Amino acid sequence: MTGKRITDSNDLNKDACISVGQKVLQTEAKALNSIAESLGGAFNDAVSCVLKCKGRLVVIGVGKSGHIGRKISATLASTGTPSFFVHAGEASHGDMGMIVEQDVVLALSNSGETQELVVLLPMLKRLGIPVIAFTGDVSSTLAESSNIHVFTGAEEEACPLGLAPTSSTTVALGMGDALAVALLESRGFTEADFAMAHPGGSLGRRLLLKVGDIMHSDSAMPTVSASASISEGLHEISRCGLGLVAVVDTLNVILGIFTDGDLRRMIEAGLDLRTAIVDMGMTSECVTLSSDALAAEALKLMQEKKINALLISDENNCLVGVINMHDLLRAKVF
Repeated sequence: MTGKRITDSNDLNKDACISVGQKVLQTEAKALNSIAESLGGAFNDAVSCVLKCKGRLVVIGVGKSGHIGRKISATLASTGTPSFFVHAGEASHGDMGMIVEQDVVLALSNSGETQELVVLLPMLKRLGIPVIAFTGDVSSTLAESSNIHVFTGAEEEACPLGLAPTSSTTVALGMGDALAVALLESRGFTEADFAMAHPGGSLGRRLLLKVGDIMHSDSAMPTVSASASISEGLHEISRCGLGLVAVVDTLNVILGIFTDGDLRRMIEAGLDLRTAIVDMGMTSECVTLSSDALAAEALKLMQEKKINALLISDENNCLVGVINMHDLLRAKVF
């Protein structure tokens, strides 16, 4: 045994744990700052190489570098650079067939001597596939055999034994992020592009979901004529449960909107609801929106106008749907 095994939580020195944690973070931050200051032409070459790629950026690694590689590949793919990860060991047993001549390979190995990676180099060269290497040793086999070598070494690992990859994997991960963001900006990648790669996320919903996707239409739209009685208007409001009824003419052109609030105002004004018609209480200057508008636009408009629902119209101001705040809530547009 080289050290004491802690079995009782009372043995833990909380201040010492915090001190260790701080030292680890400071050591890794120092490594990142050092790499940032020395970043040079090789990084530009890597960006240029990937931009010219007609295929995918194939990230290869094994062990801890493999785990980092998977994350780098996922970040690249979600920010406009088609990419996938291949385990170096599996590549030697069939997965090499996933890589084609139009691709570029990004190989990760801190030592630059990982055997599973080194054995792949002759085949990659035979196929004419450019290799970008992230290593911590400029004189390693991988660094010298690659087309572009980006140094990702760390002067000191955060592990007190100097064994577990810590600072070096942090640097490799940071370099992967730097590459992805540099490519993102070079491609002019936008929020809308990001949303296309994240259709299930909140950003995707805000940037892709349209009013027409969630609005109530056809028989689910509450409608009455301007000459309808208040009783008929209330029946439609209750039938659809949207807190409003659209007032339309015989051609379905929007004339106005009648809401629970309009009903209250009629009562306060002392109107006889037994003889009154919808036209007497409706709001004729109502806010409408196109079905092609983003659901996020509907939310913004409702918030600005301090209303809870919108009538959706076509280019001829004909009613095509109704949407309310609850629909936006269900769609998680907020």
